[in-house]
This record gives sequence, structure tokens and C-alpha cells, in this order.
Amino acid sequence: MTTRPAGLRERKKQATREALREAALRLALERGPDNVRVEDIAEAAGVSPRTYNNYFSSREQAIVAAVTAEQEARVAAAVAARPPGVRLADAVIEAILTQYTDPGEHRRGALLLITTHPALRDAFLDATSAISEPLAAAIASRLGALDTLTAPVLAAAVAAAIRVALEQWLQPPGVPATAGFVVASGSLPDLLRAALTPLEPALDAAEQGPPRPPGPQ
Repeated sequence: MTTRPAGLRERKKQATREALREAALRLALERGPDNVRVEDIAEAAGVSPRTYNNYFSSREQAIVAAVTAEQEARVAAAVAARPPGVRLADAVIEAILTQYTDPGEHRRGALLLITTHPALRDAFLDATSAISEPLAAAIASRLGALDTLTAPVLAAAVAAAIRVALEQWLQPPGVPATAGFVVASGSLPDLLRAALTPLEPALDAAEQGPPRPPGPQ
């Protein structure tokens, strides 16, 4: 008995994931998120509810994935692709600004949906943590052999900064959280840049490497 090549299996899984998230978004836009069941999404994508549960844990996660799909991989790829002469902090910030503030015309309706639905807002914010692992790999690649902690810690800090910026964008300070409509506040690029700026010294220090021991007196 022959087995399918791993590449073919991965492509099939990726196609299923894409079909599910696209079906979830389409149904949510047509019916409203509260009127969409997991069974509806699975049927629209041509798979069973059991298969659905192998990819997403909730309808909100699938809907949000249609906006954030591969976002973390694109950020990591952009950081890795910047020339070595480009400062690491600049590479990280520019990659995040590009990927988080230009969703594309066909995703703007999805973002509006997210800002008007509390469960979708929560899922959207939770999705920021997915950037940590691929970004850590990209940072480690740029820094070379350093240690096992620096890149993951920096990536986790970047993910936390993104979440803080998105939280402020979706729920301005002083405005109580409600189940109703939320108007995005301020410029998302400005908020992201402001949240990431405090991390620049740490990124710079990691890029410069550990301090050299003092020479003989």
C-alpha cells in the first residue's frame, strides 16, 4: 500500500482550511455571525462537522481566520526577506504595519463585522498570539546562533504589543466594554507603531549581540 507524499497531504489540508474559513466568512456576512452554525460552515465547505473541528474550535475562530489567514507567516517572511543592512527593529515594524493595516478591499467588510461583534473581537485579539512562533524563527535566523530564549521572548513581546494596539483601536480607553457597536478609534498604523516603539531598544540590543567582556586592565 502506497502513502501519499507529505506535500500532497499538506496541500489538501491547506485547501480544506481555506474552504472552511471562506465559507465561514461568507455565511457570516450573509446571515450575521449569530445565525451561522458550525454545521452550516462544514456543509458549505463540503466537509463533515468532525473535520471542521480538526481545524477550528469555534465559528468565530473560522470567521476571523478569513481575515488573519497566513498573516503571521507573511510577517515572518517579510522580516526574513529584508536585507541584512536593514535594522531588525525597522524590519519587524514595517512588516507588521504592512500586514495589519492593509487587509485588502475584499476583507474590509470582514473587519467591520469583527468590530461590531464582541465574540469576533475576542477571537481577533486572541489570533495575535499566532505570530510568535514564525516571527521567533525569522528573528533567530537574522540574529544567527544566539541562545534559545532571545528570539522567542522578542517575538512574544511583539505579539503582546500588537494585541495592546488592537485593543486600544477596538476599545478606546475610558469607553466601557459593551455588547454593542464599537467604533475603531484612531489610526491603527499609529497605534501599532506607538506600541512597538518601546521594543526597539531590545531588538537593537539583540542585534548587536551580547556585550564583550572587558579587556585586561
